[in-house]
Amino acid sequence: MSEDISAALAGWDFHADDLQVRMIAGDDGRERIQMRIDLGVLQMECEGRPDGQRPDGFDSFLDQYEARRNETETAGDEFSLEPDACSILMREGLQYYHRYLSAFHLQLYDMVARDTERNLRLFAFVARYASRRRDKIQFDQYRPYVAMMRSRALALKELARNDHAAALEKIDDGVRLIREFLEEYHQGDREADCSELSFLLRWRRDVQHDRPTGPLERLEEQLELAVALEIYEEAARLRDQIRKLKGAEAPEAPGLGMTATQPGSIIQDQ
Repeated sequence: MSEDISAALAGWDFHADDLQVRMIAGDDGRERIQMRIDLGVLQMECEGRPDGQRPDGFDSFLDQYEARRNETETAGDEFSLEPDACSILMREGLQYYHRYLSAFHLQLYDMVARDTERNLRLFAFVARYASRRRDKIQFDQYRPYVAMMRSRALALKELARNDHAAALEKIDDGVRLIREFLEEYHQGDREADCSELSFLLRWRRDVQHDRPTGPLERLEEQLELAVALEIYEEAARLRDQIRKLKGAEAPEAPGLGMTATQPGSIIQDQ
């Protein structure tokens, strides 16, 4: 077997401005992901560690260190991650980064969610047990980005099913995770400087704007607005329409017992 990879790269030229990935069938029949880089190609397994290795029989070094942590704490000793261990975990985390980035490009959103959740678990593990604060920061600085990618993958999966409400929930979950990160590092007043948070908030507005609404949902939104503006005759009319659509009585909206001639909270008797 030739060790020259020229045949594998033939016709697949590298373009620095594009992420170039593809799914291929291996000689053993299993699917693998390939990413084109300037000097060749990265090939990744779809399950387990992207390089297919099983360190000491574990699925990953993270799993191995977690098991070691459990054994140490069960014995009543204190567990910590030294710099060498953190370097090993960083290299491993980078493999998962390459895979979930490739999977996102291939619209394999379940794989993206799985690998981003795995790296978020990695960050939390290192942040808790690293002996040096420098190592904790080195990992945890990527938490907003990975949380954003996870949220994007989950939301896009819902949008593919045309479920805008579920997509908005996934986006909101990502927003929450990033805001928790900012608060944890006392940066809550710098939300505007967080590009990942800004992206999710802009995308949320776009998804909300494009969200299809049925007749009932539109009437309920109009009813809510009419009550807020204290336009009670219009609110009563909308309530009747909603009842007809539901085929049952809608919940009584606040203030609908008032007549249009009664003063509200804005206009007061002089």
